[in-house]
Amino acid sequence: MTLAVGLTAIMTFLVGYLLGSIPFGLVVTKAAGLGDVRKIGSGNIGATNVLRTGNRGLAAATLAGDLLKGTVGALIGAYLGGTIGAIAGGVGAFVGHLLPIWLNFKGGKGVATFIGVILAWHWPSALAFCLIWLAVAIITRYSSLSALIACLAPPIVFALDEPLRPFALPTALMTSLLYYRHRENIARLVKGEETRIGGGG
Repeated sequence: MTLAVGLTAIMTFLVGYLLGSIPFGLVVTKAAGLGDVRKIGSGNIGATNVLRTGNRGLAAATLAGDLLKGTVGALIGAYLGGTIGAIAGGVGAFVGHLLPIWLNFKGGKGVATFIGVILAWHWPSALAFCLIWLAVAIITRYSSLSALIACLAPPIVFALDEPLRPFALPTALMTSLLYYRHRENIARLVKGEETRIGGGG
C-alpha cells in the first residue's frame, strides 16, 4: 500500500466514522420532546428501542438515518478513494455507530448501519440480508436472531465472488462486531428469554 492510498484510507475512514457517530435515535427523540431514549427500554439508541416510545414514525426515521449514514459513508469513500475508500468509509461509518465519540463511545448495535454499508457495496447482498431477516422473523419472531442469521450472508457472497472478494474480510469483521454487540441477546436466546417481535414471550 502506497502512502497516498494509506492516507486516503485514513481520511475516508474518519469521514465515515464522523457520519456513523451521528446518534439519530437520540436526536429525533429529543427533538420530539420524548427525552433521552437511553433511559428507556434497553437503553440503546437504535430504531428498535426508539419504537418503545410508541412512536413508529420516529423509529422509522431512526432506521432510515442509521442505514443512510452507512451508505453515504461508503459512497463518499468510494468517490474519494475507489474500492479502498469505499471499504474504509463503510467500516468507519459502522464503527462510528457502535462507538460514537459524542456519546462516550457507547452506541448502537449496528444492524441498520451494516445494511446501509452493504447497500453501497453491493445492493443485491443488502436485499438478500433483508429477505433472510424477514423470513427468519416471520418464522421465529425474534428480531435479534433474524439479524444474526442474515448478517452471515454478505461475507459468504463476497468471499465466493471474485470481483467482490476485497469486501469479504471487512464484512466478516463487521459481522463479528455485530455478534459481539448482540452478546446479551444471544445469551437471552439461549435461555429462551429473548423478547419476540410484538412483545410476546
